[in-house]
Amino acid sequence: MEPVIAIVGRPNVGKSTLFNRLTRSREALVDDRPGVTRDRLYAHVRYDGRSFSLIDTGGFEHTSNDPLAQKIQTQIMSAIKEADGIIFVVDGRQGILPLEQDIARMLRPYEKKVYVAANKIDGPELENLAPEFYALGFSNLFPISAAHGYGVRALLAKILDDLPETRPAEDEPDIIKVAVVGKPNVGKSSLINRILGSERLVVSELPGTTRDSVDTNFEWKGIQYSFIDTAGIRRRTQVKEKIEKFSIIKALKSLQRCHVACVLIDATDGVTEQDARICGYALERGKAIIIVINKWDLVKHDKAKKGELQRSLDRQLGFLSFAPKVKTSALTGEGVVGLFAQINNVYSEFSKSVKTAEVNRVLKEIILRHPPAVVGNKRPGFSYATQVDTRPPTFVVFVNRPEWIQSAYERYLLNQFRSQLGFTLTPIRIILKRKRTNKGTRPARTRM
Repeated sequence: MEPVIAIVGRPNVGKSTLFNRLTRSREALVDDRPGVTRDRLYAHVRYDGRSFSLIDTGGFEHTSNDPLAQKIQTQIMSAIKEADGIIFVVDGRQGILPLEQDIARMLRPYEKKVYVAANKIDGPELENLAPEFYALGFSNLFPISAAHGYGVRALLAKILDDLPETRPAEDEPDIIKVAVVGKPNVGKSSLINRILGSERLVVSELPGTTRDSVDTNFEWKGIQYSFIDTAGIRRRTQVKEKIEKFSIIKALKSLQRCHVACVLIDATDGVTEQDARICGYALERGKAIIIVINKWDLVKHDKAKKGELQRSLDRQLGFLSFAPKVKTSALTGEGVVGLFAQINNVYSEFSKSVKTAEVNRVLKEIILRHPPAVVGNKRPGFSYATQVDTRPPTFVVFVNRPEWIQSAYERYLLNQFRSQLGFTLTPIRIILKRKRTNKGTRPARTRM
């Protein structure tokens, strides 16, 4: 099991900046306002042949009556219990504040390695500010600048020196990456927490509670999954705060790195234009898609609402006829087992390869059944086809005149390939490419 290190501290001391520095990424959102990181954010750190898991947490605050703030504090405590070591980030220029003394008292009973990172010490001329923090009671003190990298290597070297030796797994299993996307407050975090059986992600009735895209690894019936809970994707005109814009960009990037996009629809709202737009984002990126109709428990006994929901599905999502639809309730757990089954089904098709001989047999058959239209007394001639990629399955079809193939016929080819080659649950791509001649080639055309 890989060691775990958690980053803790009060708000706005640079925890997420240090997280990004250590992971060499922009995984955690960075902004100059307290409270930007709400969920625990996990990433792997690899340095000098060693590795560990790093957790970025929300900012510790004094006891608050705000239910969301209380949930964030619960998340932080859970991260501390899970960790093998703690990086306690403080503001090296502000000195010790009462809240940091409280955090130190809270950490001591756990008897874990604590590394105090006195941040915002941008060079040796400011290191004289750091010794004050020995008063917190921890011997490992490092003056650092998370923003500029000063002192971070020494901190990292000490952490690795203290960690037990671990050997990387030789045969790491395939992990199905699932992005849970949807508009704000549709139940994304609640659904993942239902799957995991824990309050892994902060859940609130407030829209926009999830600001980061958070990855959570999970195993079910011997299959490894990585669930990505994304910030709610709003219409651009509704995005006002800078940090929310960052979150939406990260959500769209999460779509780019997933295999399966579970697009959550609120059963009580029906399918909105924004829901359709999010599905379009996933399709444009060539992802396998599952339409997850959440809050099903609120409409399943109402015939009128079910009828409205079905009509909105037909009207707004007709372009996703291949995508499975799963009815779930994050509140009761209804449909969660069925969701896993569909994730496995679509991923299997999404990753499937078909032999070239079978592709060409199907191509010949569908052309004989319905040849392309004649153009100027001539009919386009198809040579052969082959699958060139998976995730999504992608086929190149060679034809002497790609420009003569009408859009309707491209759709016909796409639908026939899907049905006859066994890709009924996943998007596929067909690229019409000019057969090579002495006159060279022209740009290929892609249909999806």
